[in-house]
Amino acid sequence: MPGPWVHRIDPVIGTVLGVHIWWYGLSYTLGLLNAHLYFMRRRRALGLSIGSVYRLTVLLSLGVLAGGRALVVFYEREYFLEHPAMVPAVWMGGMATHGLILGGLAGVIAFCLIEHKPFLLMIDELAVPAALILGFGRLGNFIDGQIVGAVTDVSWAVKFPDADGFRHPVVLYDGIKNLLIVPLLLWARRLGVPPGGLAVRFVVLYAGLRVPIDLLREYPSTWLGLPQGQAMNVILTLIGALLWLRNRRRRTLTPEMRAEAFPREVPASPRWWQRALVAGVLLFPLIIPSDGVRDVPARYGARHPGLSYSAVYPPVSEHQD
Repeated sequence: MPGPWVHRIDPVIGTVLGVHIWWYGLSYTLGLLNAHLYFMRRRRALGLSIGSVYRLTVLLSLGVLAGGRALVVFYEREYFLEHPAMVPAVWMGGMATHGLILGGLAGVIAFCLIEHKPFLLMIDELAVPAALILGFGRLGNFIDGQIVGAVTDVSWAVKFPDADGFRHPVVLYDGIKNLLIVPLLLWARRLGVPPGGLAVRFVVLYAGLRVPIDLLREYPSTWLGLPQGQAMNVILTLIGALLWLRNRRRRTLTPEMRAEAFPREVPASPRWWQRALVAGVLLFPLIIPSDGVRDVPARYGARHPGLSYSAVYPPVSEHQD
C-alpha cells in the first residue's frame, strides 16, 4: 500500500510589495548563490579577481535563466507564436532543466571570451556548482508539487495536489541523483583529469542517470518520438560519451600547467554597480514558480487572492522538464 504521504506544501513563501515569492524560485537563488561563493573560494586557484568572480556570476546567472526559458519556448513554439507576450513571463512558470545547462555553458563561454580564460578549464570548474544548482532546483520542483511520476503503490509514494492517485516522487529521485554527482566529480578532480574531463563526466552522469529515472515519469508532450525530456537525456548522454572518449586523449593537467593557464591576478574589489547587478540576478529567480504551471491564478488564487496575472496573460504552456 502507498504510504500516507500527501503533498500539502504551499509553494508560495510569502508576498513582498504584491509580488509572490516561490520556494521553487528560492531554490535557484540558493543554487546560484552557492555557485558565486564557490568561485569566490576558488578564485585564487583560478587567477580571478573579485571583480571577475562577480562578472562570472552575472553571466552564469543570466545564461542559466535565459537558457532555461529559451528551451521552453522552443518546445512550445506554437503556443508562444500565438502569445509572444508570454515569452518573458517567467513569473507564470516555465523553465527547462536541460536549457539551464546549455544556458550556463553559454554564460561561461561569454566570460572566457571577455576575460581571456581557458574554456575547458572553466567549464570543469562549473561542473560542481551546476550539479548543486540542478539539485536545489529539483527540491524546488517537489515543493511546488508540479512534476509527478507514474502511479505506484510503493510505501514512499506521494499524493500530489493536481494528480490522481499516489505517484513516484521522481523529482526527489532526480534531485538526490544530482547531489550525489558532486562527490564523484570532486573525487575525479583529486585523481586528476584532462582539461574538460570534469565537464564531460558531469554531462554523462547527469543525463545518463536521468534516463532510468524519467522512465517513471509522465510527460505531457513528446519530441523526436520520445518524451521531450527523455529525448534531451539521450542526446546529451551520447554527446557527452563521445566527448569523454575524445577527452581521454588529452594530457592530464599538472600543477605547473594549471599555474600557466591561470596566472595570478591582482585582487580587485567589485564596483558598486557590480554588487547591485549580482544582487539583482540572484534575487530575480524568487518570482519564478515551478515549470509546467498552466494557470497559476487558478491553482493558487483561493489561498493567495493577489494572484491576478490571468487578467493580463492567458494560461501558460503545459511544458514540464
